[in-house]
Amino acid sequence: MHRATSEQPAAPAPGADLPEVVDQVALARLYGEPLFALPQDLYIPPDALEVFLEAFEGPLDLLLYLIRKQNFNILDIPMLDVTRQYLGYVDEVRSRNLELAAEYLLMAAMLIEIKSRMLLPPRRQEGSAEPEDPRAELVRRLLEYERIKLAAMRLNQVPQYGRDFIRAQVYIEQSLQPRFPEMHLAELQQAWADIMRRARLVQHHRITREELSVREYMSQVLKALQGRRFVPFEDLFQPEKGGTVLVVTFIALLELAKETLIEITQAEAFAPIYVRLAYTPA
Repeated sequence: MHRATSEQPAAPAPGADLPEVVDQVALARLYGEPLFALPQDLYIPPDALEVFLEAFEGPLDLLLYLIRKQNFNILDIPMLDVTRQYLGYVDEVRSRNLELAAEYLLMAAMLIEIKSRMLLPPRRQEGSAEPEDPRAELVRRLLEYERIKLAAMRLNQVPQYGRDFIRAQVYIEQSLQPRFPEMHLAELQQAWADIMRRARLVQHHRITREELSVREYMSQVLKALQGRRFVPFEDLFQPEKGGTVLVVTFIALLELAKETLIEITQAEAFAPIYVRLAYTPA
């Protein structure tokens, strides 16, 4: 059962009436009645706040606390004292109008049953010389719960990431030479599709017959790259001359790349594409 607090405010101001039909959440409860507005002359007496310092996670935790606190032998539990103290705690919680889990009431009934069975004459089990101890099952559950609780405490003491420490990250450059990503066909196709889309925006409807030479445009591309280190891919095309010239220029670029006369590079993924003359050793 979690740590709980309870407040007992003073009576409301004279003449204050609570609404009969309520469709909102109450701010507090005064003697069991919902309170939907704070009174203007609210007085809080000194004993209004009471705090329960003990916090238990269940009925077994409460029983184990009562046994260990008074140094009782867990293998020979004095059921009268433990049951009296347990019922006193349950009555105290219920008197504070706090919600009590059903498992606490079930454990109280079990303790009373064990105490009543101990008052009866001992009953021997078949094939056993010792009489049956009504506390055996309770002792087994308490010992098992204590082992799990101690294991959980030891596990909680282990340093945890995000609570006790954080992971440091250090990035070290391993190479001084820039490593450009490889050029993929899909990226080249995407760049070509962008060029074609721009050409369709400025094209004119003219029907002409024109003979274009791929070799001629290969020479034009090489001439455009002379004396320049890097040239943007799209700067080598002239959209205003129509889609036919764009196709021949693109084929000329592919032929030059195939013959290793030019290099098509990209600084990083999704970065602009550049074209330059291939490096030729002296």
